[in-house]
Amino acid sequence: MDLIERAAQKLKKSGSSLVERAAEKMAAAAPAAASVQAASAADASSAVRQPETHGQRRNQKVNINLEDLQRRNFITPDGEVTPMAEEFRLIKRSLILNAFAKGDGAIRNGNLILVTSTQPGEGKTFCAVNLALSIASERDVTVLLVDADTHKPEVLSSLGVEGSRGLVDVVADEQLDLGDCLLRTNVDNLVLLPAGRQHNLTTELLASERMGLIIEEIAKRYPDRVVIFDSPPVLASSVASVLALHVGQILFVVEAERTREPQLKEALSLVRSCQNINLLLNKSRFPGGDKKFGSYYGYGS
Repeated sequence: MDLIERAAQKLKKSGSSLVERAAEKMAAAAPAAASVQAASAADASSAVRQPETHGQRRNQKVNINLEDLQRRNFITPDGEVTPMAEEFRLIKRSLILNAFAKGDGAIRNGNLILVTSTQPGEGKTFCAVNLALSIASERDVTVLLVDADTHKPEVLSSLGVEGSRGLVDVVADEQLDLGDCLLRTNVDNLVLLPAGRQHNLTTELLASERMGLIIEEIAKRYPDRVVIFDSPPVLASSVASVLALHVGQILFVVEAERTREPQLKEALSLVRSCQNINLLLNKSRFPGGDKKFGSYYGYGS
């Protein structure tokens, strides 16, 4: 019995060490297995999520219905010569010359043009869109049209297109790149920047240091680009006076027979930080006769 008991004890001890060694091997292998499982899970997670990158959002394109624009009396690159088309040719020429002037005649941020008015309803968005479309027909100039009327954005609706993130979003979110919000169009040389979401501190955002950096980037990124800001009316929003700090030129739309001189003077005083202000008389009515502008092309009769 002693021999049997000793043999059993020896077998028991031997079996225990085998089990212990097996357990040790399993414990050593466990971290590696866990790492493999974690890696597999991470791969699966990334395959499912595939987060959107800034590059994937770039080059968004929208289609402008040019026939519809023509029906609504907007200028189109391939449209016929009309008195309004000729008028905007005259308007844009001095603006373009100032935008790219060199030497002593150079204007800081001269390629940034603010389009505004004294009060709502004077036609400043209509003029901003037509100015952009007219400049876009130039062979050596590209146009970025910015809807900066953040409370009542109308640029995109005027062109019959839709957009989401825009100017306010770029200023508010430091992680958002300007290029992710730009909209290319089917009009050669024309790019759009929507207004973006409404914000209760829009004026403060546009007056911020980040806005200044964005403006400098917009002004200098492309040497052949003119940037047009459709701004809120000066007496209706403080945004216009803030934007005037950044731009080199202002096209101030004045409605004929409506805008009063005291209102105009007050509005001009609020944007006097910009030294180059051009007045555009809108909705004027020509007297009868054959002196109407554009009569050379058969539109004077």
